[in-house]
Amino acid sequence: MTDSPLTPGFTPAPGLAARAARTGSSPVRDILALTARPEVISFAGGLPAPELFDAAGIAAAFQHVLAEQPQRALQYSPTDGDPGLRATIAARTTARGLPTDAGDLLVTTGSQQGLSLLATALLEPDDVVLVEDPCYLAALQIFSLAGARVVPVPTDDEGLDPAALDEIAARENPKLLYLVPTFQNPTGRTLSAGRRAAVASVAARRGLWIVEDDPYSELRFDGDAVPWVASFPGAEDRTALLGSFSKVMAPGLRLGWLRAPAALRPACVIAKQAADLHTSTVDQAAAARYLATADLDGHLARVRGAYRARRDALLGGLGAALPAGSRWNHPAGGMFVWATLPGGYDAGALLPDVVRHDVAYVPGAPFYAGPPDLTAVRLSFVTHSPDEIREGLDRLGTALRGARQAG
Repeated sequence: MTDSPLTPGFTPAPGLAARAARTGSSPVRDILALTARPEVISFAGGLPAPELFDAAGIAAAFQHVLAEQPQRALQYSPTDGDPGLRATIAARTTARGLPTDAGDLLVTTGSQQGLSLLATALLEPDDVVLVEDPCYLAALQIFSLAGARVVPVPTDDEGLDPAALDEIAARENPKLLYLVPTFQNPTGRTLSAGRRAAVASVAARRGLWIVEDDPYSELRFDGDAVPWVASFPGAEDRTALLGSFSKVMAPGLRLGWLRAPAALRPACVIAKQAADLHTSTVDQAAAARYLATADLDGHLARVRGAYRARRDALLGGLGAALPAGSRWNHPAGGMFVWATLPGGYDAGALLPDVVRHDVAYVPGAPFYAGPPDLTAVRLSFVTHSPDEIREGLDRLGTALRGARQAG
Protein backbone atom coordinates (compact mmCIF):
# COMPACT_ATOMS: atom_id res chain seq x y z
CA MET A 1 0.00 0.00 0.00
CA THR A 2 1.42 3.39 -0.99
CA ASP A 3 1.22 6.54 1.01
CA SER A 4 -1.43 9.08 0.05
CA PRO A 5 -1.83 12.76 1.01
CA LEU A 6 -3.84 11.55 4.01
CA THR A 7 -1.39 8.93 5.27
CA PRO A 8 1.69 9.52 7.42
CA GLY A 9 4.98 9.86 5.61
CA PHE A 10 3.56 11.45 2.46
CA THR A 11 5.91 13.97 0.80
CA PRO A 12 4.90 15.66 -2.46
CA ALA A 13 7.22 15.30 -5.42
CA PRO A 14 9.38 18.36 -6.15
CA GLY A 15 7.89 21.01 -8.40
CA LEU A 16 8.77 21.84 -11.97
CA ALA A 17 11.91 23.73 -12.85
CA ALA A 18 11.27 27.46 -12.95
CA ARG A 19 12.05 27.59 -16.67
CA ALA A 20 9.36 24.98 -17.40
CA ALA A 21 6.82 26.68 -15.16
CA ARG A 22 7.29 30.09 -16.76
CA THR A 23 7.20 28.88 -20.39
CA GLY A 24 3.71 28.55 -21.81
CA SER A 25 2.38 26.42 -24.63
CA SER A 26 2.48 27.84 -28.13
CA PRO A 27 -0.80 29.63 -28.91
CA VAL A 28 -0.39 28.59 -32.55
CA ARG A 29 -0.23 24.91 -31.63
CA ASP A 30 -3.24 25.38 -29.34
CA ILE A 31 -5.23 27.03 -32.14
CA LEU A 32 -4.31 24.22 -34.54
CA ALA A 33 -5.83 21.74 -32.09
CA LEU A 34 -8.93 23.90 -31.83
CA THR A 35 -9.36 24.12 -35.60
CA ALA A 36 -8.56 20.52 -36.55
CA ARG A 37 -12.12 19.93 -37.74
CA PRO A 38 -12.11 19.34 -41.53
CA GLU A 39 -14.81 21.95 -42.13
CA VAL A 40 -12.61 24.74 -40.75
CA ILE A 41 -10.70 26.82 -43.30
CA SER A 42 -7.68 27.80 -41.27
CA PHE A 43 -5.34 30.68 -41.98
CA ALA A 44 -3.72 29.93 -38.62
CA GLY A 45 -0.95 27.38 -39.07
CA GLY A 46 2.01 27.67 -41.39
CA LEU A 47 1.25 24.20 -42.77
CA PRO A 48 2.67 23.45 -46.23
CA ALA A 49 0.05 22.24 -48.68
CA PRO A 50 0.09 18.42 -48.35
CA GLU A 51 -1.11 17.85 -51.90
CA LEU A 52 2.10 19.50 -53.13
CA PHE A 53 4.45 17.11 -51.33
CA ASP A 54 6.48 14.97 -53.73
CA ALA A 55 5.23 11.86 -51.94
CA ALA A 56 6.19 9.52 -54.77
CA GLY A 57 9.73 10.86 -55.01
CA ILE A 58 10.26 10.72 -51.24
CA ALA A 59 8.80 7.20 -51.08
CA ALA A 60 11.16 6.07 -53.85
CA ALA A 61 14.12 7.49 -51.93
CA PHE A 62 13.16 5.58 -48.78
CA GLN A 63 12.57 2.39 -50.76
CA HIS A 64 15.99 2.68 -52.35
CA VAL A 65 17.96 3.18 -49.14
CA LEU A 66 16.06 0.42 -47.33
CA ALA A 67 16.53 -2.00 -50.22
CA GLU A 68 20.12 -1.16 -51.15
CA GLN A 69 21.75 -0.16 -47.86
CA PRO A 70 19.49 -1.28 -44.97
CA GLN A 71 22.33 -2.03 -42.55
CA ARG A 72 23.70 1.51 -42.85
CA ALA A 73 20.31 3.26 -43.04
CA LEU A 74 19.05 1.57 -39.86
CA GLN A 75 22.24 1.93 -37.83
CA TYR A 76 23.48 4.71 -35.55
CA SER A 77 25.20 7.51 -37.44
CA PRO A 78 27.61 10.39 -36.72
CA THR A 79 26.30 13.21 -34.58
CA ASP A 80 27.09 15.88 -37.17
CA GLY A 81 25.11 14.08 -39.85
CA ASP A 82 25.24 11.93 -42.98
CA PRO A 83 28.35 12.99 -44.96
CA GLY A 84 26.53 12.81 -48.28
CA LEU A 85 23.66 14.92 -47.05
CA ARG A 86 26.01 17.52 -45.57
CA ALA A 87 27.96 17.66 -48.83
CA THR A 88 24.75 18.26 -50.78
CA ILE A 89 23.57 20.99 -48.40
CA ALA A 90 27.01 22.61 -48.61
CA ALA A 91 26.90 22.58 -52.42
CA ARG A 92 23.40 24.08 -52.50
CA THR A 93 24.36 26.77 -49.99
CA THR A 94 27.50 27.63 -51.94
CA ALA A 95 25.54 27.81 -55.21
CA ARG A 96 23.17 30.27 -53.55
CA GLY A 97 26.02 32.63 -52.70
CA LEU A 98 27.47 31.56 -49.35
CA PRO A 99 30.64 29.44 -49.69
CA THR A 100 30.17 26.45 -47.40
CA ASP A 101 31.99 23.17 -46.74
CA ALA A 102 30.38 20.01 -45.41
CA GLY A 103 32.49 20.46 -42.28
CA ASP A 104 30.71 23.75 -41.55
CA LEU A 105 27.39 21.95 -41.13
CA LEU A 106 25.49 20.00 -38.51
CA VAL A 107 22.33 18.12 -39.53
CA THR A 108 19.54 18.70 -37.00
CA THR A 109 16.11 17.31 -36.25
CA GLY A 110 14.41 20.28 -37.86
CA SER A 111 15.89 23.78 -37.74
CA GLN A 112 14.00 24.18 -34.47
CA GLN A 113 16.49 21.85 -32.85
CA GLY A 114 19.32 23.90 -34.28
CA LEU A 115 18.05 26.92 -32.38
CA SER A 116 17.77 24.86 -29.19
CA LEU A 117 21.36 23.68 -29.62
CA LEU A 118 22.55 27.25 -30.08
CA ALA A 119 20.71 28.33 -26.93
CA THR A 120 22.37 25.48 -25.01
CA ALA A 121 25.80 26.32 -26.38
CA LEU A 122 25.64 30.09 -25.94
CA LEU A 123 23.23 31.16 -23.22
CA GLU A 124 23.58 31.36 -19.46
CA PRO A 125 20.59 32.29 -17.27
CA ASP A 126 19.89 36.03 -17.48
CA ASP A 127 21.91 36.52 -20.66
CA VAL A 128 20.25 39.05 -22.93
CA VAL A 129 18.84 37.96 -26.29
CA LEU A 130 17.63 40.55 -28.78
CA VAL A 131 14.70 39.63 -31.04
CA GLU A 132 12.58 41.29 -33.68
CA ASP A 133 9.30 42.55 -32.32
CA PRO A 134 7.12 40.69 -33.29
CA CYS A 135 9.14 37.45 -33.26
CA TYR A 136 8.78 33.77 -34.16
CA LEU A 137 6.88 32.22 -31.26
CA ALA A 138 8.90 29.05 -30.80
CA ALA A 139 12.09 31.08 -30.53
CA LEU A 140 10.58 32.93 -27.58
CA GLN A 141 9.83 29.55 -25.99
CA ILE A 142 13.41 28.36 -26.47
CA PHE A 143 14.91 31.51 -24.99
CA SER A 144 12.51 31.33 -22.05
CA LEU A 145 13.53 27.73 -21.34
CA ALA A 146 17.18 28.82 -21.49
CA GLY A 147 16.51 31.41 -18.80
CA ALA A 148 17.49 34.30 -21.06
CA ARG A 149 16.17 37.83 -20.75
CA VAL A 150 14.52 38.63 -24.09
CA VAL A 151 14.65 42.25 -25.21
CA PRO A 152 12.60 43.30 -28.26
CA VAL A 153 14.03 45.44 -31.06
CA PRO A 154 11.49 47.68 -32.84
CA THR A 155 10.51 46.90 -36.41
CA ASP A 156 8.67 48.73 -39.14
CA ASP A 157 7.20 47.73 -42.50
CA GLU A 158 10.74 46.99 -43.72
CA GLY A 159 11.67 44.79 -40.77
CA LEU A 160 14.17 45.27 -37.97
CA ASP A 161 15.40 48.83 -37.36
CA PRO A 162 19.25 48.78 -37.36
CA ALA A 163 19.55 52.15 -35.57
CA ALA A 164 17.33 50.89 -32.75
CA LEU A 165 19.37 47.67 -32.68
CA ASP A 166 22.58 49.64 -32.20
CA GLU A 167 21.10 51.72 -29.40
CA ILE A 168 19.66 48.72 -27.56
CA ALA A 169 22.81 46.64 -28.01
CA ALA A 170 24.89 49.45 -26.50
CA ARG A 171 22.57 49.61 -23.51
CA GLU A 172 21.79 45.93 -22.87
CA ASN A 173 25.10 44.15 -23.61
CA PRO A 174 23.34 41.23 -25.35
CA LYS A 175 24.81 37.80 -26.07
CA LEU A 176 23.02 37.32 -29.38
CA LEU A 177 20.51 38.65 -31.89
CA TYR A 178 17.91 36.28 -33.33
CA LEU A 179 16.17 37.20 -36.56
CA VAL A 180 14.28 35.74 -39.53
CA PRO A 181 15.32 38.23 -42.21
CA THR A 182 13.57 36.69 -45.23
CA PHE A 183 9.76 36.38 -45.31
CA GLN A 184 9.72 36.62 -41.55
CA ASN A 185 7.40 34.63 -39.34
CA PRO A 186 4.96 36.15 -38.38
CA THR A 187 5.02 39.25 -40.59
CA GLY A 188 6.25 38.03 -43.98
CA ARG A 189 8.66 40.99 -44.13
CA THR A 190 12.08 40.84 -45.77
CA LEU A 191 15.06 42.83 -44.55
CA SER A 192 16.78 44.75 -47.35
CA ALA A 193 20.43 44.22 -48.24
CA GLY A 194 21.25 47.64 -46.81
CA ARG A 195 19.69 46.81 -43.47
CA ARG A 196 21.41 43.42 -43.42
CA ALA A 197 24.76 45.11 -43.90
CA ALA A 198 23.91 47.50 -41.06
CA VAL A 199 22.92 44.59 -38.78
CA ALA A 200 26.23 42.86 -39.52
CA SER A 201 28.10 46.07 -38.72
CA VAL A 202 26.28 46.51 -35.41
CA ALA A 203 26.99 42.89 -34.42
CA ALA A 204 30.69 43.29 -35.15
CA ARG A 205 30.95 46.61 -33.35
CA ARG A 206 28.94 45.56 -30.29
CA GLY A 207 30.32 42.04 -30.07
CA LEU A 208 27.28 39.78 -30.34
CA TRP A 209 26.36 36.58 -32.09
CA ILE A 210 23.75 36.56 -34.87
CA VAL A 211 21.36 33.65 -35.28
CA GLU A 212 19.91 33.88 -38.80
CA ASP A 213 16.89 31.61 -39.20
CA ASP A 214 16.11 30.95 -42.86
CA PRO A 215 13.31 28.44 -43.48
CA TYR A 216 11.49 30.44 -46.16
CA SER A 217 13.92 32.06 -48.61
CA GLU A 218 13.46 29.41 -51.33
CA LEU A 219 9.74 30.28 -51.40
CA ARG A 220 10.28 33.57 -53.26
CA PHE A 221 7.58 34.58 -55.76
CA ASP A 222 8.65 38.10 -56.74
CA GLY A 223 11.89 40.02 -57.01
CA ASP A 224 15.49 38.98 -56.55
CA ALA A 225 17.05 37.02 -53.73
CA VAL A 226 18.75 39.00 -50.95
CA PRO A 227 22.12 37.72 -49.66
CA TRP A 228 22.20 36.05 -46.28
CA VAL A 229 23.22 38.23 -43.35
CA ALA A 230 26.04 35.71 -42.83
CA SER A 231 27.65 36.89 -46.09
CA PHE A 232 28.06 40.55 -45.08
CA PRO A 233 31.31 42.00 -43.71
CA GLY A 234 31.44 41.74 -39.95
CA ALA A 235 28.99 38.83 -39.78
CA GLU A 236 31.07 36.03 -41.25
CA ASP A 237 32.64 34.79 -38.02
CA ARG A 238 29.67 35.43 -35.74
CA THR A 239 26.57 34.21 -37.63
CA ALA A 240 24.92 30.84 -37.14
CA LEU A 241 22.66 30.12 -40.11
CA LEU A 242 19.68 27.78 -39.70
CA GLY A 243 18.03 26.03 -42.64
CA SER A 244 15.21 23.53 -43.04
CA PHE A 245 13.83 20.96 -45.45
CA SER A 246 10.34 21.36 -43.96
CA LYS A 247 9.21 23.94 -46.52
CA VAL A 248 11.03 22.54 -49.58
CA MET A 249 10.49 18.78 -49.06
CA ALA A 250 8.16 17.90 -46.17
CA PRO A 251 7.91 18.96 -42.52
CA GLY A 252 7.30 15.40 -41.34
CA LEU A 253 10.89 14.49 -42.19
CA ARG A 254 12.03 16.83 -39.39
CA LEU A 255 15.31 17.60 -41.13
CA GLY A 256 17.20 20.84 -40.79
CA TRP A 257 20.75 22.07 -40.68
CA LEU A 258 22.98 24.46 -38.82
CA ARG A 259 25.91 26.27 -40.44
CA ALA A 260 28.10 27.49 -37.60
CA PRO A 261 31.45 29.29 -37.36
CA ALA A 262 34.40 27.14 -36.32
CA ALA A 263 34.44 28.64 -32.83
CA LEU A 264 30.83 27.61 -32.20
CA ARG A 265 30.23 24.38 -34.07
CA PRO A 266 31.97 21.92 -31.67
CA ALA A 267 29.83 23.11 -28.76
CA CYS A 268 26.71 22.59 -30.86
CA VAL A 269 27.83 19.05 -31.70
CA ILE A 270 28.27 18.28 -28.00
CA ALA A 271 24.84 19.76 -27.25
CA LYS A 272 23.34 17.52 -29.92
CA GLN A 273 25.09 14.45 -28.54
CA ALA A 274 23.39 15.18 -25.24
CA ALA A 275 20.04 15.87 -26.87
CA ASP A 276 19.54 12.90 -29.21
CA LEU A 277 22.94 11.45 -30.29
CA HIS A 278 22.07 12.11 -33.94
CA THR A 279 19.19 12.81 -36.31
CA SER A 280 17.35 9.82 -37.81
CA THR A 281 19.80 7.89 -39.99
CA VAL A 282 17.19 6.57 -42.40
CA ASP A 283 15.58 9.99 -42.89
CA GLN A 284 18.98 11.52 -43.63
CA ALA A 285 19.86 8.75 -46.09
CA ALA A 286 16.51 9.10 -47.86
CA ALA A 287 16.90 12.89 -48.06
CA ALA A 288 20.39 12.52 -49.52
CA ARG A 289 19.08 10.04 -52.09
CA TYR A 290 16.15 12.31 -52.95
CA LEU A 291 18.38 15.33 -53.44
CA ALA A 292 20.73 13.30 -55.64
CA THR A 293 18.03 11.89 -57.93
CA ALA A 294 14.96 14.15 -57.86
CA ASP A 295 14.43 17.49 -59.57
CA LEU A 296 14.11 19.60 -56.43
CA ASP A 297 14.34 22.87 -58.35
CA GLY A 298 11.48 21.79 -60.60
CA HIS A 299 9.45 20.74 -57.57
CA LEU A 300 10.10 24.09 -55.90
CA ALA A 301 9.01 25.93 -59.06
CA ARG A 302 5.66 24.13 -58.90
CA VAL A 303 5.29 24.89 -55.19
CA ARG A 304 6.14 28.56 -55.68
CA GLY A 305 3.62 28.84 -58.49
CA ALA A 306 0.86 27.36 -56.35
CA TYR A 307 1.74 29.48 -53.34
CA ARG A 308 1.89 32.65 -55.43
CA ALA A 309 -1.68 32.01 -56.60
CA ARG A 310 -2.77 31.42 -53.00
CA ARG A 311 -1.07 34.57 -51.76
CA ASP A 312 -2.76 36.55 -54.51
CA ALA A 313 -6.16 35.07 -53.63
CA LEU A 314 -5.70 36.11 -50.01
CA LEU A 315 -4.50 39.61 -50.84
CA GLY A 316 -7.27 40.02 -53.39
CA GLY A 317 -9.98 39.29 -50.82
CA LEU A 318 -8.73 41.02 -47.69
CA GLY A 319 -10.27 44.36 -48.61
CA ALA A 320 -13.76 42.88 -48.51
CA ALA A 321 -13.13 40.62 -45.51
CA LEU A 322 -11.45 42.99 -43.05
CA PRO A 323 -13.02 46.10 -41.54
CA ALA A 324 -12.48 49.48 -43.17
CA GLY A 325 -9.24 51.00 -41.95
CA SER A 326 -7.38 47.68 -41.76
CA ARG A 327 -3.82 47.45 -43.11
CA TRP A 328 -1.84 44.52 -44.48
CA ASN A 329 1.44 43.93 -46.27
CA HIS A 330 2.28 42.31 -49.61
CA PRO A 331 5.02 39.72 -48.99
CA ALA A 332 7.20 38.71 -51.93
CA GLY A 333 7.25 35.10 -50.76
CA GLY A 334 7.06 32.84 -47.75
CA MET A 335 3.83 31.81 -46.07
CA PHE A 336 2.35 34.74 -44.16
CA VAL A 337 0.51 38.03 -44.48
CA TRP A 338 0.49 40.40 -41.48
CA ALA A 339 -2.62 42.52 -41.00
CA THR A 340 -3.76 45.02 -38.42
CA LEU A 341 -7.40 45.78 -37.72
CA PRO A 342 -8.60 49.29 -36.86
CA GLY A 343 -8.25 50.62 -33.33
CA GLY A 344 -10.77 49.16 -30.93
CA TYR A 345 -10.58 45.63 -32.32
CA ASP A 346 -9.00 42.86 -30.24
CA ALA A 347 -8.03 40.00 -32.54
CA GLY A 348 -7.62 37.55 -29.66
CA ALA A 349 -10.98 38.33 -28.11
CA LEU A 350 -12.67 37.97 -31.51
CA LEU A 351 -11.13 34.59 -32.32
CA PRO A 352 -13.70 32.31 -30.58
CA ASP A 353 -16.52 33.87 -32.58
CA VAL A 354 -14.47 33.66 -35.76
CA VAL A 355 -13.85 29.94 -35.17
CA ARG A 356 -17.61 29.42 -34.74
CA HIS A 357 -17.86 30.50 -38.39
CA ASP A 358 -15.46 27.67 -39.34
CA VAL A 359 -12.51 29.90 -40.13
CA ALA A 360 -9.42 30.81 -38.12
CA TYR A 361 -6.39 33.07 -37.92
CA VAL A 362 -3.64 33.59 -35.35
CA PRO A 363 -3.90 36.74 -33.20
CA GLY A 364 -0.68 38.72 -33.39
CA ALA A 365 -0.31 39.57 -29.69
CA PRO A 366 1.57 36.39 -28.60
CA PHE A 367 4.37 37.09 -31.09
CA TYR A 368 5.46 40.21 -29.21
CA ALA A 369 8.22 40.16 -26.61
CA GLY A 370 7.27 43.74 -25.76
CA PRO A 371 3.84 45.37 -25.43
CA PRO A 372 1.58 43.65 -27.98
CA ASP A 373 -0.52 45.09 -30.77
CA LEU A 374 -3.94 43.62 -29.98
CA THR A 375 -5.22 44.48 -33.45
CA ALA A 376 -2.60 42.37 -35.26
CA VAL A 377 -3.41 39.15 -37.13
CA ARG A 378 -1.21 36.58 -38.87
CA LEU A 379 -2.75 34.92 -41.92
CA SER A 380 -1.13 31.91 -43.61
CA PHE A 381 -2.03 31.44 -47.27
CA VAL A 382 -0.28 28.17 -48.20
CA THR A 383 -2.51 25.41 -46.81
CA HIS A 384 -5.69 25.95 -48.83
CA SER A 385 -6.51 26.34 -52.51
CA PRO A 386 -7.45 29.77 -53.92
CA ASP A 387 -11.15 28.80 -53.96
CA GLU A 388 -10.99 27.68 -50.34
CA ILE A 389 -9.17 30.89 -49.41
CA ARG A 390 -11.93 32.97 -51.00
CA GLU A 391 -14.57 30.99 -49.11
CA GLY A 392 -12.59 31.38 -45.89
CA LEU A 393 -12.41 35.14 -46.40
CA ASP A 394 -16.18 35.27 -46.91
CA ARG A 395 -16.61 33.49 -43.57
CA LEU A 396 -14.09 35.77 -41.89
CA GLY A 397 -15.83 38.88 -43.17
CA THR A 398 -19.18 37.61 -41.91
CA ALA A 399 -17.70 36.82 -38.50
CA LEU A 400 -15.99 40.19 -38.11
CA ARG A 401 -19.05 42.13 -39.21
CA GLY A 402 -21.23 40.18 -36.80
CA ALA A 403 -18.81 40.70 -33.93
CA ARG A 404 -18.64 44.43 -34.59
CA GLN A 405 -22.42 44.76 -34.71
CA ALA A 406 -22.78 42.72 -31.51
CA GLY A 407 -20.20 44.94 -29.83
